Amino acid sequence: MTTEIYRDTWGIPHLRADSALALARAQGLVTARDRAWQVEVERHRAQGTTAAFLGPEAVGWDVFARRLRLADTARRCYAHLERTAPESARWVRAYADGVTEGLARTTAPEFTRTGLAPGRWEPWTPLAIWLTAHIPFAGFPSKIWRDLLGRSLGPDAVALFATDGPGTSGSNAWLLSGERTVTGQALLAGDPHRYIEDPGVYQQIRLACDEFDVVGLAVPGVPGIAHFGHTGTVAWAVTHAMADCQDLYRERLRRTGAGVEALGPDGQWHRAATHTETVEVAGEEPVRIEIVETGRGPVVAGGPEGLDDGTPLALSLRYAARVTGDLGFAALLPLLRSRTVADVDHAAGLWAEPVNVLQAADTLGGTLHRVAGRVPVRSEANRAGIVDAWEPGHDWRGWHEMPRAGLTDGVAVMANARGLAGPLGVEFAPRHRADRIAALLSEKDTWAPADLPAIHMDTHLASAAALLDRIAELEEPLGPRAAGLRERLLRWDRRMDAGSRDAAAYAAVRTRVVRALAAQPVFAPLAEPPAHSEVLLPWLALLPRVGFALENLLRADDLHGIDRPAIVRRALEDTAAEASEAVWGDTHRLAPWRALPGTSYDEPGLSGDHDCVLCTTAVPGVTDLAARAPAARFVWDLADRENSLWIVPFGASGVPGSPHHRDQLPLWLAGELAPVVTGWDRLEKETDV
Repeated sequence: MTTEIYRDTWGIPHLRADSALALARAQGLVTARDRAWQVEVERHRAQGTTAAFLGPEAVGWDVFARRLRLADTARRCYAHLERTAPESARWVRAYADGVTEGLARTTAPEFTRTGLAPGRWEPWTPLAIWLTAHIPFAGFPSKIWRDLLGRSLGPDAVALFATDGPGTSGSNAWLLSGERTVTGQALLAGDPHRYIEDPGVYQQIRLACDEFDVVGLAVPGVPGIAHFGHTGTVAWAVTHAMADCQDLYRERLRRTGAGVEALGPDGQWHRAATHTETVEVAGEEPVRIEIVETGRGPVVAGGPEGLDDGTPLALSLRYAARVTGDLGFAALLPLLRSRTVADVDHAAGLWAEPVNVLQAADTLGGTLHRVAGRVPVRSEANRAGIVDAWEPGHDWRGWHEMPRAGLTDGVAVMANARGLAGPLGVEFAPRHRADRIAALLSEKDTWAPADLPAIHMDTHLASAAALLDRIAELEEPLGPRAAGLRERLLRWDRRMDAGSRDAAAYAAVRTRVVRALAAQPVFAPLAEPPAHSEVLLPWLALLPRVGFALENLLRADDLHGIDRPAIVRRALEDTAAEASEAVWGDTHRLAPWRALPGTSYDEPGLSGDHDCVLCTTAVPGVTDLAARAPAARFVWDLADRENSLWIVPFGASGVPGSPHHRDQLPLWLAGELAPVVTGWDRLEKETDV
């Protein structure tokens, strides 16, 4: 049997082959056809070679990627896969070969614009892309922030700012057992929140061969369907567990005639691995960088001469894939072959990075709710912040057993809040999304697939209470306009709807409060950009941190003597004086990332906000634009896979001008989902390969 490529009415690829190996090659090939520019950019990001065609603005990332040893770690992980799971290694290689084959035929216009020629994919390239996409997920940038915060304001301030940070990705997902559905079979639904890219970070796809037939959301550049899939008899979904599985060490380094040495916990100086690499930069001179790796891990900030601010230390990062040489790719084929939750559970036991909360259900009535991944056992100090490499007691001592839980009243909800994964993390998302989903699900005894998109689109902002309570407590007198605005806001239904004037007014007051708090002298030491890579600055900037911690900062008994009522009063009065007629969607607009700006689009206004179930993240105090939002939505029906639903923000194609480049956007905006179509007679055959 030849490998066949079909398309549905949305241009979504459905692939059919006689073996998993042939299918992997076809998945790589069709990914290169649909997403050529996207996957090549991701390959170069993993290698730290984007500045060669994107120019000086990309140098910071390239240096960061090289210092982290991302590509080298991916090579190690593929070598480990070859030794421990050779069938999976051959399958990944077939995918990479398919991508190379597809790229050789690409006509994507971005290559002409930049003068970049598509390259050859190595078998480890998909692992490098996966690692690159998820390296910030495990919390090491927040450890730098907590260190800066603690040194500036003391340890108590760390708790005040402990909340879902500006660079963190999350998700919603919920599982309903058969007792809570109209069919008696389980439903699984959710929406991953990621930085919105054009083309999108998820690829709707179907993979069918003699061994399995799976629909789901793939990551372009990575074989299989790792995060969200439905085999017909079992379905699964994940959210970010918020686990802390990376450590940062302060390193004392010195140069000797033989190279660089690092002071270890045994009191001895040990040779560090060093070499020099060159970052090519379009239109400018190349940049030479020194790569240093100690016994803890790669040095990600500073070097033998210290940090850029003169601190005589460096920072090294220890992360699981670098230590073990295992990313968990041995789980991907078993996951596709799964028929029951027991099979999914087995595959999850092979998983490594990133650490996720996993839910699954099957047609036999089985359900699964567990954490999957690898989290090291080590001291509490390692988890809380940066530790001294030369002090004993900071080594890794094995791996945590992954927590499990059952369902409560036939329901399990996961939304990055402290809960099942609590023992594994330090900072979690506020409970607002999780509690709101649970409350909505409690309103009905049984649910159908068509009912669940309404939950995806819920815009109630529970976190608004902290600021609204402060507004309610303001003492008279207020000016007439401010008094009128206060009355409006206190009557407001707290829904961040795109067409709402009240939501826009609330956001305007919030912006002024955040900026005023951040401008207080007590926070001045945190206002200057720290001496770290520009890649890390979103995690380390004061204004976003104040914005996302606003609820805590307003509710604290005392905030370093800051007169919060006066700040809220001034923000209310200034907003009232502005007398704006704007609605929330006027400023809260989609802001997708594009590696190479090209066609200009008038991006739409959005409903939702950071703490809404409809999590379209503005950065309070910085911008109302939403760079993060649901990167997909899905409903998996175990009674009948063809009753399942899915949608992505743009479309199946990454080619500008394609009819399927942005054809799903109207549905995504409206909260509608497209049906999952699996009948081969309802698809259009494109080609054999």
